[in-house]
Amino acid sequence: MIKGLFATHAIEAMPHVDAGEPVEGGAEGEVTLKRVLTARHLVMLGIGAVIGAGIFAITGTAAAQFAGPALVISFLIAGFACALAGMCYAEFAAMLPVSGSAYSYSYATLGEVVAWFVGWALVLEYLFAAATVAVAWSGYFGELLRTLTSATGITMTLPAALSSAPLTFNDAGHLVTTGTLVNLPAILIVSAISWLCYRGITQSATVNAIIVAVKVIVILLFLVVMFHFINTDFWHPFIPANEGGSKFGWAGVYRGATLVFFAYIGFDAVSTAAGEAKNPQRDMPIGILGSLLICTVLYIAMAATMTGVAPFRMLNTPEPVATAISYVMGTIAPGSFTSGILGLLKILVVFAALAGLSSVILVMLMGQPRIFYSMSRDGLMPKPLGKLHPKFRTPYIGTVIVGVIAATLAGLFPVDVLGDLVSMGTLLAFTTVCIGVLVLRRTRPELPRAFRVPWPWVVCLLGAASCMFLFWQAFKVRWPLLTGWIAIGFLIYAFYGYRNSKLRQSQG
Repeated sequence: MIKGLFATHAIEAMPHVDAGEPVEGGAEGEVTLKRVLTARHLVMLGIGAVIGAGIFAITGTAAAQFAGPALVISFLIAGFACALAGMCYAEFAAMLPVSGSAYSYSYATLGEVVAWFVGWALVLEYLFAAATVAVAWSGYFGELLRTLTSATGITMTLPAALSSAPLTFNDAGHLVTTGTLVNLPAILIVSAISWLCYRGITQSATVNAIIVAVKVIVILLFLVVMFHFINTDFWHPFIPANEGGSKFGWAGVYRGATLVFFAYIGFDAVSTAAGEAKNPQRDMPIGILGSLLICTVLYIAMAATMTGVAPFRMLNTPEPVATAISYVMGTIAPGSFTSGILGLLKILVVFAALAGLSSVILVMLMGQPRIFYSMSRDGLMPKPLGKLHPKFRTPYIGTVIVGVIAATLAGLFPVDVLGDLVSMGTLLAFTTVCIGVLVLRRTRPELPRAFRVPWPWVVCLLGAASCMFLFWQAFKVRWPLLTGWIAIGFLIYAFYGYRNSKLRQSQG
């Protein structure tokens, strides 16, 4: 039985598309995923997922509660861990361009039970990430309505009962009610984007590319305008003195790194689109590492600017970028030309935040059904999750199910709890991928690799250690929730996945 739990898929390097791999259908006529994505699409998908909640929501919480101005260091730590894991993802994605991401890589190297564990962690990552970002989207949508109300004099705001989470966790870790009914905007945005994902990968990627262009332009505009208002006094002390636990000091920097790690999960989502890339051997490494590099530079610049134009403790709001602009506007004479420019910038930031957070939700809701798709094809999840729409060729049943669950979570829970769970699930998946590269280098050294991790024994081991270090920072606080999630996952595997595994059935 133990041997069966660690059985691995037979591995064959995937052919190049131009070497005969079908593009518009399977070799025997079955419906397959559509190979339409180029390197540009993949980089855009990565930026679409990465540039969003990290800048427009999580950054403020991490600075105000944990790292202060040293949030720049937190981003460097998280970016370093992601860069190491990203190289490991690039090697796997170029060699095995399939839609299962870390789940498929683990199945090929470490065995079925590990693959299930990683797949279940990816469910935590994508499903809860979509819900988390939808809650942040709701916050900026509320800011937009307040801005329009102020400008027109017509009340457009939603009542608090329909725009905030009815459930939260108190300081003792107990689930309590807040007195509200539901976060309606969060539910509506998840529903709308789920419909888009249902319709097809080409439409989703095109919409994402437009959104990415808009939000990157506004972010660059914010950096240029706000550069003139940076007050270096706000950067002193750069690492605020520790106030107990992980509140500031180096402990806060590390805890902040775990929280902002949430912002980097987009490059992982790129790998879930490998089954739809035109030339995955060339384009996957470009998409993964290219998007990671661009986003890291933007994150560090935004963290430095935001903590340089406003006191970091003021940034603990659902819309910290808009808050930073509002603080600067308060220091300038109202009605002046500069005040008008900043007011316009604030409106643009709100719109860019809504667009940016929408693209993150889009990529997450694209990624999760494709994880289910791969697990279903292996027999570890029910068969309907492996079905593709005959016209749109998307995993439509999984898309609908994921959309319903994500909308429910977004409507009921706050952003902080969901964000920690996402980071922990992501870090577990990244750690497994780093180890998997080393295992496959030893067990199948003859496989052709279009991209190879340099100095693998250094990069892979350091990547795994970095991810587990960051994982531990959040696990110390959220361990009951994570262990409960893992227990539920293994119960599903024991009563369904283990019995229906196609690999085990083929081995007799």
